[in-house]
Amino acid sequence: MAKKDGIRKLFNKIAPDYDRLNHILSLNIDKGWRKKAVKQIVDTAAPLNILDVACGTGDFTLEIARKAPQGSRLTGIDISEGMLEVGRRKIASAGIEAELLEGDCEALQYAGETFDRIAVGFGVRNFENIEPCLGEMYRVLAKNGKLVIVELSVPSNRFMRWCYKLYFLKILPVVGGMLSGERGAYEYLPASVLRFPGPEKFIPMMKNAGFGTVEHTSFTFGICRMYVGYKG
Repeated sequence: MAKKDGIRKLFNKIAPDYDRLNHILSLNIDKGWRKKAVKQIVDTAAPLNILDVACGTGDFTLEIARKAPQGSRLTGIDISEGMLEVGRRKIASAGIEAELLEGDCEALQYAGETFDRIAVGFGVRNFENIEPCLGEMYRVLAKNGKLVIVELSVPSNRFMRWCYKLYFLKILPVVGGMLSGERGAYEYLPASVLRFPGPEKFIPMMKNAGFGTVEHTSFTFGICRMYVGYKG
């Protein structure tokens, strides 16, 4: 089975419990990281055309939509229809205008230079082929646009890294498995973070995709990182 098919099935399974578990297991710290990223995305009073890639259940989409200037258009895509169904219900309940569609970042269904901003919240590490996805996002991003990526990472501090691995590899799978009945999913999630390239490798990948300037910010001892790529 291709990684992409496995990811789709995994997230379809855990979609009903994903939001509750995500906030419990992250101790709600993820909300603060998203708010900082939204400030990078919504940095103008002019209407924006925004794409939220790997939007999942729409948490990031909702936060962006609440801060976006009037007249903005927001689209979210994800390969998991189960996650999208949850997201659509949340968006309808919140009275937010946003469209969530099934879509694959490796072959985006949009013309070049369509979007002013592209966001990816905690989804890049799940891409089967990261570099083609970065290339596609660069293609559909308008000139002077920005790609803002927020992703979990491994702390650089040795003690923090030890604590992080203990929690992620030993505690999280047990708790997540007990609450969701899908322990395999909560073994995959921390493993995907450990496999994801650090900034010394990921920044060059973004530059190779075309982004001339890439900024990197570390949050909470490096547990989370934000990458901002600019298209000139």
